[in-house]
Amino acid sequence: MVTPAGSAYLVRPPAGSPAGVLVLHSWWGLTPFMRSVCDRLSDLGYVALAPDLLDGARPTTPDEAQAVLQGADINNTAGLVLSSARSLRALTTDDRAPIAVVGFSMGASWAYWLATRSAQEVAAVVGFYGMQSGDLSAAQAVVQAHFAEFDEFASAEQIIDFEMRLLAGGRDAELWHYEGTSHWFFEEDRAPAYDPDAAALAWERVVAFLRTHHPTVGRTPAPGGV
Repeated sequence: MVTPAGSAYLVRPPAGSPAGVLVLHSWWGLTPFMRSVCDRLSDLGYVALAPDLLDGARPTTPDEAQAVLQGADINNTAGLVLSSARSLRALTTDDRAPIAVVGFSMGASWAYWLATRSAQEVAAVVGFYGMQSGDLSAAQAVVQAHFAEFDEFASAEQIIDFEMRLLAGGRDAELWHYEGTSHWFFEEDRAPAYDPDAAALAWERVVAFLRTHHPTVGRTPAPGGV
């Protein structure tokens, strides 16, 4: 579909929902797998929106993905992330309520950035593999982060540093590590990295986390909301 935020994939429960989840894809683009994540979230009762951060590009190799990112305007991408969050809120039945964000690799970095840039608008963040090097102190969202044991894109020291910054100031965070896995372990279209057992466990944790911190029922409407 096309939204005011640009090309995107949107799924809504038939009766609507007061709770929205923004899905931010990895550098492989808005793939069928990323769309399936939105479908799963909609089945749980969420309005799910995944903007196409690569403007239709679908890299098939790391070199292609790097080239696409190098040719992208980071300010345009930042604007798309922000406008997508606003569009998602408008698509829920409570347009003043904060959203949750689920991000993968590059998308996780953008998710943490959004939680810092628009702290009042993001209640919860789920990040797979990716991190954010910037200052996280302004973020108010609860965080659930999933990391591979062997990650070619991040050293153990970098992950520890990120976790320490996440936990600074008493922020509520769940930090999960998956033994024997590598980057992309959650994504079924990323063989041989995909690990079905780790992916299933991670999804169970995501569902429990969202139901606790971003429920679809029993919510108190935001002031002025529907």
